[in-house]
This record gives sequence, structure tokens and C-alpha cells, in this order.
Amino acid sequence: MKLRLDATRCQGYGLCQEPAPDLIDLDDFGYAAVVADPAPGASEDAARAAAEVCPNSALRLER
Repeated sequence: MKLRLDATRCQGYGLCQEPAPDLIDLDDFGYAAVVADPAPGASEDAARAAAEVCPNSALRLER
């Protein structure tokens, strides 16, 4: 599974980073960026939690 970001839907709330700090970076304005090479301990559960807290559905898991 891969975590995908639709940057056009991201509103910069930054909520997604809390459940998945190894998977999500935030820029200076709070907009999300998916980490290209996540830490070895990063989990699918964290990715799912990040996608679930996004109020605009900017994040999703894909196979």
C-alpha cells in the first residue's frame, strides 16, 4: 500500500502528521507532503489513520 496525496485538496490543517509523523512532512504553511522514503518503522496503520483524519480526503491509500 502507498499513501497518496492530492495536493489540490489539501487545505493545510496539518492534522495528518500527528498519527503518521514518519510518513507526512508539513511545509512552513502546514501543507502536507508524503515522505518519499519513510522510516522503516512506518506502518500501514499510521497511513490509514492519517488518511482518516484528513477533513478534505486529500490523503488515500492505494495498492
